[in-house]
Order: sequence, then structure tokens, then C-alpha cells
Amino acid sequence: MKILHRDDLHRGGFAGLREHRLVTDKKAWGPHADPSAWQGIGNFVYLADATFRPKGETRMHPHKEIDVISFMIDGRVAHEGSLEHGEILENYAVQVQRAGGEGFIHNEVNPDDEWNRMIQLWVLPETLGEPAGYKKYEPELGQVTRIYGGNAQQDSTYAAKTEVSVALMKPGQEMQLDGEFMAYITQGSGIANNETVKGGDLFSDSSFHFVAKDNVHMIVVQESV
Repeated sequence: MKILHRDDLHRGGFAGLREHRLVTDKKAWGPHADPSAWQGIGNFVYLADATFRPKGETRMHPHKEIDVISFMIDGRVAHEGSLEHGEILENYAVQVQRAGGEGFIHNEVNPDDEWNRMIQLWVLPETLGEPAGYKKYEPELGQVTRIYGGNAQQDSTYAAKTEVSVALMKPGQEMQLDGEFMAYITQGSGIANNETVKGGDLFSDSSFHFVAKDNVHMIVVQESV
């Protein structure tokens, strides 16, 4: 099993936030891909672990032909922009913004006087020219919630072969997956394929057995067959 430790990477940032970039896939970043970061799997091309300064913000900026997934970890974010302006993310909420061919503009703002933390992940859409769209999810403790990908016969998530799930696990809870995966623990620790992993670890292998040692928040990406 391969493991990439967030704190071994350079911490950069822009505007009102600081971040570690753990995935910068060449499919999206080309020659600007960070050689110390990993390539993704499937259409998963970017993962950043960011903290916002008090009252910090990304500033309004555009996206096109990318699906932007934001995971709230600590604190709150106030969402501004052309899709669902005014939404508030807190308590492990997840928002998925589809830019499509239409595109969107957005700004994510820390409304509070304390630092917060948010994970952002990008996935390239399988079909170009889709309309812009927005979905929001509220994962629950003790459950694994798929928030992206799946077949076209459902509409609870955007259909795609690249599937993204959030695992909010209790101590002793187990998770088993077959096939190649990439997972990022944001909080807690556990045993993955007989190795200890903890918050800030990105890991990958050809199959997956995980046991939580304490409360765990984990993002899991797989490519469906």
C-alpha cells in the first residue's frame, strides 16, 4: 500500500487560505502538476486540504468543465456565486458544483473569527457541455455516503464511473472494498490493509480493508468497472 503524508508536502495557498495539494493530476494540470503530489485515479484530478483565515475567502473566480466537490471539516463556509448563493456548509456537509459547458463563478468565505478547514476535490466530467448544477449532502455518523458517481438510472448523484464517497465511521467500524481505490483520512485513525493511517494520510492500493480506531472522517475514490 502506498501512503502520502500531507505534512511532508509544501504548504502553499492563495487569497485568504493556506493549503496542501495532495493530488494534481497531469490530465488537468499538465506541466504544472506538482511532482511531489500524486496522480489521481479515473477522472479524479485534484485534492487540496485547506484552512481559511478568520474572515478569509477564495475570492470570486470561474470554473468550466470541472466538477468541484467541497467537504467541510471544521468550522463553516458561506457559499457565494452563480449556483445556490447563500448556502452554508458545516458539520461535515458536502457540496458538489458541476460547471459543465455553462460554467459557474463562486467564492467560499469563512464567516467566523476562527480558522476553519475544508477539503476540495475536482473530477473531470465524462460528458462535455452539460448544464451547470449544484447538489448538497449531509453525511451521517456510522454511514458511508456516496456523493458523486454511479449509474445514469439514478439522480441522487451526478452519474460517472469515478465514484466518490464519504465514510463517517465509529470506533471499530469496518469497511471493505474490492478494486483499486484512493482514500484520504481527514480526521481520526485506523488500520488499512494492516498498516496504521491517520488524519492527513492519502493512501492507495488494489483492494481495501479498513478498521476505524476512533471516530474517522474519510474520503474514498474508486473507478467503477
